[in-house]
Amino acid sequence: MTDAPILTFDAPSRLGKVASVDTSRVLIAVENAALLPRAAVGSLVAIQGATAQEFLIGMTERVTRQLRDQTAQPDPMEPATLTVEVVPDDCLRAVLLGTYRTITGTVRNLFKRGADSFPQIDRECFLIEGGNLQRFMGLLGRDLDETQRLELGHFLIDQSAAAIANGDRFFQRHAAILGSTGSGKSCAVSLVLERAHARKHANIIVLDMHGEYASLAKPPKSEGGKAQSPIAAAFKIAGPGDLTNPEQGTLFLPYWLLNREEMLSMILDRSDQNAPNQAMRFTTHVRELKDSTLRDEKQETVRATFTVDSPVPYKLADLLAKLRDDDTGTKPGKKDAEIKGDWNGKLTRFISRLESKIEDRRYGFMFKPPEAALKYDWLAEQITKLLAAGEKDLGIKVVDFSEVPSDVLPIVTGVFARLLYDVQFWMQAEKRTPFVFVCDEAHLYLPTRDDADAVEKQALVSFERIAKEGRKYGVSLLVVSQRPSDVSRTILSQCNNFLVLRLTNDQDQNVVRRLMPDSLAGVLDGLPLLDTGEALLLGDAILLPARIKLKFPAIEPLSQTRAFWQEWGESDPDSAAVAAAVETLRRQSRTSGGFA
Repeated sequence: MTDAPILTFDAPSRLGKVASVDTSRVLIAVENAALLPRAAVGSLVAIQGATAQEFLIGMTERVTRQLRDQTAQPDPMEPATLTVEVVPDDCLRAVLLGTYRTITGTVRNLFKRGADSFPQIDRECFLIEGGNLQRFMGLLGRDLDETQRLELGHFLIDQSAAAIANGDRFFQRHAAILGSTGSGKSCAVSLVLERAHARKHANIIVLDMHGEYASLAKPPKSEGGKAQSPIAAAFKIAGPGDLTNPEQGTLFLPYWLLNREEMLSMILDRSDQNAPNQAMRFTTHVRELKDSTLRDEKQETVRATFTVDSPVPYKLADLLAKLRDDDTGTKPGKKDAEIKGDWNGKLTRFISRLESKIEDRRYGFMFKPPEAALKYDWLAEQITKLLAAGEKDLGIKVVDFSEVPSDVLPIVTGVFARLLYDVQFWMQAEKRTPFVFVCDEAHLYLPTRDDADAVEKQALVSFERIAKEGRKYGVSLLVVSQRPSDVSRTILSQCNNFLVLRLTNDQDQNVVRRLMPDSLAGVLDGLPLLDTGEALLLGDAILLPARIKLKFPAIEPLSQTRAFWQEWGESDPDSAAVAAAVETLRRQSRTSGGFA
């Protein structure tokens, strides 16, 4: 980068003068009609600032031409005759984005976000194009060194300029990738993960709701037949077919990991008149059983301070036995006759609901864990797999939640996130390694609070806590959703960076608008018009809000849009595959047989 100014304007690039100014927008009276066709919506303009070394940079959001009648100059041959001619009034409205200075102290060619001063009436305005545009776009990522550069694609306004975000700011202040189905959202996630894999000690946990990122752990062969290297380690929440002989990478979330409120939200019927009694006895027995485990394990230090919510193993059979004793218990009455105990008959429904959960194989990952999961040291081993680099130093971990029943999905994701966050919270500050949760299909388990039921609210508590406090402890969120209007407002409001692909729904567009400053409202008007793979990159990670074309990831996710019309003309439905899928449906597992 030379010391010469990167923006140099001559007479042909002069657009006009400032005609009107408010707090964030400038109305420019266009005097060079030849430039108006090139001043499209989204183009950049430079407005002379308070000094010759300062320009205010704005983005065009509206271009208009109005015709008006005007008395023409009198004809010398017929001076008494006045004619009326139609002349155009051209104007351009731009939103102010930042300030460019040719020199600030010892620093040359500096661009910063925000306008340091307001444009003055009649200040000269110029269209940034050609060489000026190329040099200016190259300036945006100039100060980022290789440790901070997150290259996502190229700017549509200048395809020769790479769209480079600040990787630190993108992850540390929470981010969101939003877009309608088919807009390229999953490819955008894969691209971000691919870029993160290039960091030596990346630490990202992907909550994969549909198994579409499994290709990152087991990539297909390239076109030349060469095997690609995986960029992620694969994990899976155990399904019904994984309970007997779980494969490597299968994860269980035993019941004893749930805190009191999470467990009760699944089992307790709050409308039951005996609900307070049921909750009280459950709490009492769980605490007693955890205390017994700590005593047997000789963990006296932990025993002195633990609570009923502490993740300490206990046997579910022991809990059921205690609850049944309460439900059928008796006590001495008058004349030593046995009468019903204080809890007799009041826990029957609670026990039945708990037993039905235990017997349902879909919940086996929680209520039928392997014997090893009841060992005191088991939890530390599992957390280490997820927070430390796995085999081949694969710091990106894809966790498949596709076989988790939808009715408990919020609890499962909430427990999973809470455990990892709590471990990070209690870890010594100097030994923490920051990590990111990629919340795929966030609308499925992080709904708006008004629409959330008791189960979903437990997940919201965990994720909203991370959204509000996680940055302090090195935990961040990357929220991914096709329906931002259905995602918790608290979580989205904490996101400082947005990669917004095509959004066609008015409600979704309005949610994004409310999250942005008013000055960017015009920039967001083009959301329904974005092509597949195009996005608006907004937030702290980039100096200039911009429309970009995302690069295509080297490893595609398993969610590519099918070529319906083409496939209908080339291949018949596979009858054997349909029959195998029926059996897979009956087994509720993809792990063996069928199309696994």
